[in-house]
Amino acid sequence: MVISRDQVPKDDSWNVEALYPTFKDWQKEFVERFPEEKQPRWPEIASFKGRLGESTDTLKAAIECLLHIERTVEKLFTYAHLRHDEDIANDEHKAAYQQILGIYHDFAQESAWFEPEILTLSNDKIDNFLSSPELKEYRFHLEKILRIKKHTLSAEKEELLALAGNALQSPLKAFSAINDADFKFGKVSDSEGVEKEISHASYGIFIREQDRLLRKHAFTKYYAKYSEFENTLAELINGQVQSHLLNARARNYSSCLEAALFPNNIDPEVCHSLIQAVNSNIHTLHKYVDLRKKVLGLDELHLYDMYVPLTSEIDLKMSYEEAEEVIIDAVTPLGTDYQNAIRKGFLKERWVDRYENQNKRSGAYSSGCYDSMPYILMNYKGLLRDVFTLAHEAGHSMHSLLSHQNQPYHYCQYPIFLAEVASTFNEDLLTRTLLQKFQKKGEKIYLINQKIEDIRTTLFRQTMFAEFELLIHEYAEKNIPLTPTLLKEEFRKLNRKYYGDSVVIDPEIDIEWARIPHFYYNFYVYQYATGISAALTLSDRVVNGGDKEREDYLSFLKGGGSRYPIDLLELAGVNMRDPQPVQQAIKKFADLVDQLEDLLEPSDLALK
Repeated sequence: MVISRDQVPKDDSWNVEALYPTFKDWQKEFVERFPEEKQPRWPEIASFKGRLGESTDTLKAAIECLLHIERTVEKLFTYAHLRHDEDIANDEHKAAYQQILGIYHDFAQESAWFEPEILTLSNDKIDNFLSSPELKEYRFHLEKILRIKKHTLSAEKEELLALAGNALQSPLKAFSAINDADFKFGKVSDSEGVEKEISHASYGIFIREQDRLLRKHAFTKYYAKYSEFENTLAELINGQVQSHLLNARARNYSSCLEAALFPNNIDPEVCHSLIQAVNSNIHTLHKYVDLRKKVLGLDELHLYDMYVPLTSEIDLKMSYEEAEEVIIDAVTPLGTDYQNAIRKGFLKERWVDRYENQNKRSGAYSSGCYDSMPYILMNYKGLLRDVFTLAHEAGHSMHSLLSHQNQPYHYCQYPIFLAEVASTFNEDLLTRTLLQKFQKKGEKIYLINQKIEDIRTTLFRQTMFAEFELLIHEYAEKNIPLTPTLLKEEFRKLNRKYYGDSVVIDPEIDIEWARIPHFYYNFYVYQYATGISAALTLSDRVVNGGDKEREDYLSFLKGGGSRYPIDLLELAGVNMRDPQPVQQAIKKFADLVDQLEDLLEPSDLALK
C-alpha cells in the first residue's frame, strides 16, 4: 500500500527545512519580495535600460543586479518545486509552484531587453568592455551573449517572446499533471492470480520480474492507459514541438536542433554523427538481443522480456541503507574529499527523498540551487536498478556541489550537454565495485548483464529516442501534422530497426513516445548517449590512471559552466568533437556481450 505524504518519516524525506523551516516562512518571504499588483516588479532593472553603454561600472552594476534577483527567485523556486513534487495533488503547494513560475516569467519579461541592448553596442565599445579589468569575471558571460547576436531580436520582440514563455510551458505542465497525478493504471494479476497495483514506480519493478505473465499483463495495462488518451497526448507533444519551432523561426535558426544546440556552441553534427554511429553498429545490439532470446529459452522474445535479468538464481536486492554504503565505497577512486561529501549528504544532511508516496512525482532527479544542498528525488524499491539510479543522481548532485563550491553564481550551472557525464561515470564505478564484491558465476552474469543493459538503455535506446525527437521536429518544420497515427507508425519503425527481427514488436510499444517526459525538454535525450560515451572514456582514464587523471576529472566537475561544454570535457580528457568516444562505448558494449556469452554454458541457456 502506497502511503500518503503526511505518513512519510522524517529520515526518509529530503531536508527542505534547510531552505525554509516551514511553508509559512516561504510564503512570508514570497509576499515580502513580490507584493501584489506591483508593476514593474523590479524597477531597479528598468533603471539600467538604455544605459548599458555608459561605462564599465554601469554594465557591471546591471549584470550584478540581474544575477542577484535571479539567485533570489531561484531559491524560492527550488523550495516550491520540491514541495510540489512531493505530492502533485497538494493544492497549496501546486499554487505556490505556479506562483513562483509566474515570477520567473515576470523576471524573464522585465529583463528581456538586456541582451538585445548589449548587442546594439558598437564593436569598439564591446571590445573595450571585454578587455576591461572591471568586467574580467564576466567576460565569458558576455561572450556567450555576443555569440547569439545574429539570433537575438529587438528588445521589444524579446520582451514579447518572454511574455509568451508562461503560455508556451502549458504542454509540459499539462503532460506532468495527467501523467503524474491523473493517470491511475489499476491492477494486474500475476501467474498465481494475485492482484498487484500498477504505478510508475511499480511498473519498473514488474517489467523486470521473473514472472512472465506479470510482465505481460503490466506491459499491456500500462500502455493501454496512454493509448486511451493518444489524441490528447499527441496534441501535447505537438504543442511542445511547435513552441520549439516558434523559437527557432523567430530567432532565424535553420532548424529546431540548431536552435537548441547553438547557445552552448555544439555543432548539430554531434547529434547527427551519434545517430549515424549507432545505426552503423546496430548489429551489436541485434547480437545481444539474439543472445537474450536464447538465454531466456523463448520461442518469441517480446519487448516486455527486454528488462528481466538473465538469471533467476540471483537476488541482489539491497535496502536503501545498503545502497548508500556501496555507493560511498564505489566512489573511492575519486578521492576522500569526494567520498566524504557524498557520505555527509546521504547520512547527515538528508539529500534524498527516498520512497514512493501517493501523488509523488514519478522517476528520479537531482535538483537544488546555488544556495542549497543538492536534493535527490527517488522512488526506491530495493532493486539493483534503484541502487544504480541513486548512484546516478548522486553523480549529478556532486557535480552541482563541486560546481557551486568552486564557481561564482553566474558560472555555477553546468550546461545540459554535460549533465549526464558525472551521473553515468558514477554508475560505471558502481559496476566495477559490485563485480569485485560479488564473485560467483551467476552474480557475474547478473552484473555484466546489468552493465550491458545500462549501455543498451542509455546509448542505444536514448539514441533511438533522439532519432524520434529529431524526426518529429523535422516533420513540424515541413508542416507535416503530428497525428497519433504518424507518431505511432514512426516510433514502431524505429523499434523494429533498433531491436531487429528477433523481437516481436508488440503493438503497445507504438504509444511509448507518449510517456517520455524528456521529449518536452528540447533535445535533451541525445545527451544521455553522448554523456555515457564520455563517461565510460573518462572512467577508464581515472581508474587506470593516477593523480593527474583524477584531478583532471575533478577539475571538470568544478568547472560548472565556466567554459563551453565540449571545451570542459576536453580538459577532462575526452574529445566529443570526434566520434571515437561513441565508437569506444559501442565497442565496450560488444565486448561485454562477448564476456556474457563466454560465461554462459549450454546449461545456462535454460535459466528460465
